[in-house]
Amino acid sequence: MKKAAWIVVLMVAAAGAYLSGWPVPIEPVSWNANTAPGYAGAHAVNTRLAGLQMISLGAEEGPEHVVVARDGKLYATVASGNILRMNPDGSAQEVFANTGGRVLGFDFDAAGQLIAADAVKGLLSIGPDRKIRLLTDKVGGDPIRYADAVIVAGNGKIYVSDASTRFAPAAWGGTFEASVLDILEQSSTGRILEYDPATRATRVVARGLGFANGVALSQDGRFLFVSETGKYRVWKISVDASNLNVTQPNPQASVLLDNLPGYPDNLMRGLDGRIWLGLAKPRNPTIDKLADQPFLRKLTLRLPRAMWPIPPSYGHVMAFTEDGKIVADLQDPSGAYPETTGVTETPDRLYIQSLHAKGLGWLAK
Repeated sequence: MKKAAWIVVLMVAAAGAYLSGWPVPIEPVSWNANTAPGYAGAHAVNTRLAGLQMISLGAEEGPEHVVVARDGKLYATVASGNILRMNPDGSAQEVFANTGGRVLGFDFDAAGQLIAADAVKGLLSIGPDRKIRLLTDKVGGDPIRYADAVIVAGNGKIYVSDASTRFAPAAWGGTFEASVLDILEQSSTGRILEYDPATRATRVVARGLGFANGVALSQDGRFLFVSETGKYRVWKISVDASNLNVTQPNPQASVLLDNLPGYPDNLMRGLDGRIWLGLAKPRNPTIDKLADQPFLRKLTLRLPRAMWPIPPSYGHVMAFTEDGKIVADLQDPSGAYPETTGVTETPDRLYIQSLHAKGLGWLAK
């Protein structure tokens, strides 16, 4: 009996030592999470996103970003690293390019070049001839570790989010894994960069963002709308800002949408002045309660992954105007279409972007 008791004591001691001291990659920062608003008001529970029609992508999955280009073709990035091209109905699918990394966001410039934010490679240009060229992978000698979203302005300048300067997908097991680490840590190292093709210069527009994600431009080209995934909000930032730290008050940056009910992801300009936003996951009360408990967040990573407080799937996309008025909200509480990262709007369809879906979902308008 004494031997058995000592074995139990030693096992408990070993478990305690592991949970309290085993090295983990994050150094959590305490922060204040506002009480979650829940699904009420403009975000009242509904099923407007349920019953999506599906375009099969074959063996591909994760149509993270979707654009209908001037050639009339629909382009989509998927988890394999491929950029797919197809007709708007999903027919005539082909692999347009593969960068050897993972393209998350992309846009087209005036010359028809596909400008890609590759989470592994940096900012890339892919011509109609499918040749891939590196535009930039550094800013001031510092690597771009997590290129996420990108938008090309009318003057040709390119704005790209560098989601985290702490956790690069190439080093931490992929884009989702790196995002979990960054959001758990809350060190707010995300930033928005500007690349000028005329001078080939890259500069920091704004920094201090808790996982900088989606990017969209105002109609007059003077402001950027930026999703700050880790803090449940959307910013409005002047394109003229220079190395602006958003954690400090500044008239060039303001929070447009705050305390959202989920994790904001891609931003896409829609029709009639709308800006569409995908909420990839709903908020998790456990994660919010741990906001001011850095040690417990560290302990979380020492638990088996199945015990991590990853929120369940919940389909949710919304649209707002440039002054922050919510004009559409579509949900599917069943989460049948997982991680709804954004919306691509055409005159007759809404294509729903996703991080892990096995096909591309769409709704008729």
